[in-house]
Amino acid sequence: MPTETSCMRDVVGTNGAMTDGATVRTAMILGAGLGTRLRPLTDVRAKPLVPVGDAPVVAHVARQVRLALAPGGRLVMNVHHRPEEVATWAEGDGLLVSREVELLGTAGGVAQAAALLGAGLVLIWNGDILSDFDPRALVAAHRAHAAEATLALVSRSAHEGNVGLASDGRIVRLRQETFGDEARGGDFLGIHVVGEALRGRLPERGCLVGDVYLPALRRGETLRAFETSAGFVDVGSVAQYLAANAAWLAARGLTSWAHPTAKVTAPITGSVVGAGAVIDAAALRSVVWPGAHVQTACTESVITA
Repeated sequence: MPTETSCMRDVVGTNGAMTDGATVRTAMILGAGLGTRLRPLTDVRAKPLVPVGDAPVVAHVARQVRLALAPGGRLVMNVHHRPEEVATWAEGDGLLVSREVELLGTAGGVAQAAALLGAGLVLIWNGDILSDFDPRALVAAHRAHAAEATLALVSRSAHEGNVGLASDGRIVRLRQETFGDEARGGDFLGIHVVGEALRGRLPERGCLVGDVYLPALRRGETLRAFETSAGFVDVGSVAQYLAANAAWLAARGLTSWAHPTAKVTAPITGSVVGAGAVIDAAALRSVVWPGAHVQTACTESVITA
């Protein structure tokens, strides 16, 4: 199975531009979850809009997804929790919005958005996964092989992680079920390409992994893996949220960051401070949301407005 680097060489033209095989006409960010693991933060703000560094989580995701989006392509996002709040941001950034009155699951969410997405394969990115992964290589790999879907994985040793691969890159283990001899394992990034044929069989409700990918493997259909060494953070809990902000700082070589409109009169080492925040006491290795006021020293905390 090609690595991200080797596959990228295959899709870069002689002038350095990406070829058409590395782009998609349609992509979707999954953003309809309740964010229960991230409470109490998601009681204040919808999960896609919690700030990481200088922007909401979904803004970082959308930027990466757009690397693989062809000119004039459609980027769709589904919403459910605090829907108007998320929809306002999404539409302002040029995304199409699929509103879910009831949660439909990852497969049902993609199925409901069919009219917005249009025909063809679709690039899907879980809205709580932050990564520097370039999805163009994934798209190119999917087109290079006959598969119902192609999943981006961080490689691990055999029988480790939530996915197992054969030597040729076919997925032979998913969750607890095995479908062949495993050569190596991997961690699924929540970034994948679903082919047009499989899209046509998506249920109105259900999970892409449990209700679509596993049944496909049981039928003997081919799912493939695309292996990458890209870093990623699942912004699923408060601890992971703090880690995502620390990773944002590290990626930029910063020891701290404060928005130009923040008023900082105390140490903020290791912290991210949002617009209009006021720091009157030390805030270390913390995230201070826009408009918040730190009056008592804190460490490894999230301070909301």
